[in-house]
Amino acid sequence: MRTFEEQTACVVEALISDLLHEDEVSFRCLQTDSGGSVQFEEEPPSDFDPVIIASRLRQIGDQCNMDFERVSSEVVREVLTGKVEKFGAAVESLSRRWSDQNPELVYERAFLSVSVKLMAYILKKGVAMVDPSHLIKAINQNAQVKNYIEARGGW
Repeated sequence: MRTFEEQTACVVEALISDLLHEDEVSFRCLQTDSGGSVQFEEEPPSDFDPVIIASRLRQIGDQCNMDFERVSSEVVREVLTGKVEKFGAAVESLSRRWSDQNPELVYERAFLSVSVKLMAYILKKGVAMVDPSHLIKAINQNAQVKNYIEARGGW
């Protein structure tokens, strides 16, 4: 059984792979045998499937109707100009704004939607310093979002 943080890393990596390589079909882990050669090994079967979860997250991200080209936010500009470490602050700011404007939308869902949509936007823009760890960290360090996911049975 993996921790929430480890599962988040697997989900985000599957999401990034999906966003970058839409034609990829499976999420695999690299394993090295004793001879030093690399072989592919399927993830062991379990209820946790990062590819399915990443697909669902992408659907949640598609629900975000923000146009990042038009969003007037300093943190978004910083993210797009290479200060990707500001990713978490950008997501926090934008998701609070979006959930405040749409009272029927719970903050945690807005956070997940905005984070996925912003990551897809950054990847599309080709920002050189994109690192999945920024999204992983944004999710794992937000106790409210983590509790929301865990209260629904986890990833």
